[in-house]
Amino acid sequence: MTGFLSDLVQYRGLFQMIPVLGIGGTFQIGFQVSTITYTSQHVKVFINETWLKQYGYPIHQDNLLFLWSITVSIFGIGGLLGSSGSRYLTVKFGKKKCLLCNNLLMIVAASIMGCSKIAQSFEMILIGRFLCGISAGLCVPLHYQYVGEISPRKLRGFANSTSSLFWSLGKAVGQISGQRELLGSQSLWPMLMASCGLPALVQLVTLPFFPESPPYLLMHKGDQEGCKKAIRQLWGEGHHQAEIDDIMKEKATMKNTKILSVLELMKEPAFRWQLYMIAILSATIQLCGINASSIIERLGRKVLLRGGYWIMGSLLAGITVTISLQDWYFWMPYCSLCLIILFVVVFGVGPAGATVSIRTEILRLSCRPPAFVISSVLNWLGVFVIGITFPFIVERLKHFCFLIFMGVLFTSGIIIHLFLPETKGKSIVEITEEFNKLNFKKKRITTTPNHATEDYTFCTRL
Repeated sequence: MTGFLSDLVQYRGLFQMIPVLGIGGTFQIGFQVSTITYTSQHVKVFINETWLKQYGYPIHQDNLLFLWSITVSIFGIGGLLGSSGSRYLTVKFGKKKCLLCNNLLMIVAASIMGCSKIAQSFEMILIGRFLCGISAGLCVPLHYQYVGEISPRKLRGFANSTSSLFWSLGKAVGQISGQRELLGSQSLWPMLMASCGLPALVQLVTLPFFPESPPYLLMHKGDQEGCKKAIRQLWGEGHHQAEIDDIMKEKATMKNTKILSVLELMKEPAFRWQLYMIAILSATIQLCGINASSIIERLGRKVLLRGGYWIMGSLLAGITVTISLQDWYFWMPYCSLCLIILFVVVFGVGPAGATVSIRTEILRLSCRPPAFVISSVLNWLGVFVIGITFPFIVERLKHFCFLIFMGVLFTSGIIIHLFLPETKGKSIVEITEEFNKLNFKKKRITTTPNHATEDYTFCTRL
């Protein structure tokens, strides 16, 4: 506890910045995911009313269901587009500027949805949802990269894991706000849809007081003074030579190296297994749970991922059994409920935060933008595919559908156990060397060129 309090004082700039990024990042996405459920009946009534006014006859129920499905799914389409453009925007403008512009886009989208009832136009809801999706697609990779790059090595896992906390918090606030007694009523639902702009407004006002990430300032802008100033503001006046050396080593390895495109990254054999890990994690992580604070720093990423997936797979087996026996014992449904709660808790304690850390830690700065594009696209595709196919799977397999996910979890755990290096407390150069053993097998690869130590002198006086 004493160590945490001392870190809180020393790294107060970082701890002040994490809520700013979280509120305007994963919080608002979790908020939108939960609030759309509470507006469904109101939006359907609104579509029917505006259709009647525009065309003189009520809308057919099949068409109403189709328009509502489009209203929900167009968020994912926007997310795909937004995540696809994150690589170009991040490299060209930096993460801080991109987040500020993205906040403006979210505020515009929220305003359009909020004014839809006054304008008597359900099309404005479609436009607003689409723009919200683009904003969310941009926000996720920007948020994860920014948080990972502003954190020192000792707090990197903890800082990254806060994203799942703010996601869960956003979902909880959205569920509370969507109650009929608050903003979920027939008269106030436009305000509920427009309220997603408030977190963006908070970040838009506060983020300018914080710096761009130190690695971006040094490696992309060549701004040594700006890098030193950002480190002081975020990490205090202590000794941060180890982290600075990591940045310098990465900078040295990036000399004469451009930021890779998505296709170039996919073709590059030096990052083959890093992409395999990202694809596996992105395919596995489709849920959100309770965050475990700083446990990720004590146990390590690999342990939390591997153990978490295996425990979750075992819990799914237990859920399948208890659901099968619900008609036999009156108390069996309570067992199912306890197992489901435990499943969510285990996910939050293990894979939720560790996955975010792994995505940031296993790739150099030159590869992170395209890698996050790939990860985000896979996530959005996963959400879309599961949303489309899961109802049919449940209809055919009933509760035995959990066995499919159990197989996925055990398989992912085995792959992580065999191939994922532990990243806890390691620099990007050390992690790259571990992956090179997989990428190049028995070939001897030098990850850090001879000139890796040049330009170190500026940071010794920090």
